[in-house]
Parts: sequence; C-alpha cells; structure tokens
Amino acid sequence: MFIAMVLVAAIAAGVLINTAGMLQAQAMATGEESTELVSERIDTGSAVGIVADDGGSDSGELEEIRLGLSAAAGAGEINLDDTVVQALGPEGQVNLVYAESTSDAFDTNDIEDLEEDRFIAQDMDGEFVDPEDVILNDDNGQFTLVFNPEAEPFGTTDDAFGEGDEASLDIVSPSSATTSVELNAPDLFQHDGEAVRL
Repeated sequence: MFIAMVLVAAIAAGVLINTAGMLQAQAMATGEESTELVSERIDTGSAVGIVADDGGSDSGELEEIRLGLSAAAGAGEINLDDTVVQALGPEGQVNLVYAESTSDAFDTNDIEDLEEDRFIAQDMDGEFVDPEDVILNDDNGQFTLVFNPEAEPFGTTDDAFGEGDEASLDIVSPSSATTSVELNAPDLFQHDGEAVRL
C-alpha cells in the first residue's frame, strides 16, 4: 500500500513538472510573439489625396493617395517589401503587395505606371524606393506609401477614388502586427492639383 502511494505521488509529481515545463515554453513563445509584434509595429501619419489637375473629366477625382509611415518607437527593422496592405474600397477588397523591381513606375516615378494589386513607397526626396531598399530602420525613419486611385479597390481608370469616397487599410507587417487606417475623401474638392486630407 505504501509503495502504491509513493508511485502515485511520483507520477503526480512528474505530471506537474511536465505541465510546468509546457506552460513555461508556451509563455516564452507568447512573449517572443508579443515582442515581435511590438518590434514591427508601424505608425502612420497623415493621409492625403492629390486632386487631378487636368481640369477635364477627372475633376473631383484623385491622381494619388499618399500615407505617411514610420516605425513605432522601439521598433526594429521593418521590411515593407514583405508587408501586405489589406485594402477595402468602393471597388471591393484587395491584398496589395509591394511593387516588383521590374515595375515601370520606378523609371517614370508615376503612380499610373504601377501594376494592379501593388503599392509603392516614396523616400523623403519624392522618389520611388526599390524593393531591396524599402526598410524602415534608424537610417530610413520615414516613407510615404503611395496608392493608385485608379486601381482596385480604390477605383477604376474611368472612375477613380474621389469626392465622398471611403476606404480602409490594414497594414500588416512581416510579423503580422497590424495598423489600421481609414480614408475619407471630402465631399467636394476646392481646387485641381491640391492636396486634400483623407
């Protein structure tokens, strides 16, 4: 009887030690995931739209959507080439990924030359940034994301994102840290070529 009690106690102790080990491993994994989420969190600045300035049929529509971007305080390197923008707009929902290095947009610096389902970033000089260089870190503290308002989900070539339109963006970093942004265009644009807050 005494031996049976000792065996039961030993088995119970083994189960407790095993459970404690599993809980510790799970806590460490959760802590590492939380650290990654914090270290790859993205802060957004102002969102603006550039009103088409041709004075023709595009009046009341945007020619660019711009969103200021920086790494959150304490964040490590964030590779925007591995970042996904989940966009919901008037033309549906699209997962946007960074422009490929072969995109014509890098040669022309014109958002209209950007392929479908893509976004791109500008540096502080207003130049589009190649995929291998689009990393938020201490040296590159800020970028401006640029979206084509004539491409889904924002609009079409015949009906670009414009007056009174709304869209939402979920910017998902490589570690799955998510930053959400709402875009709300004013009901009326005052001047062609102006920048309007979204």
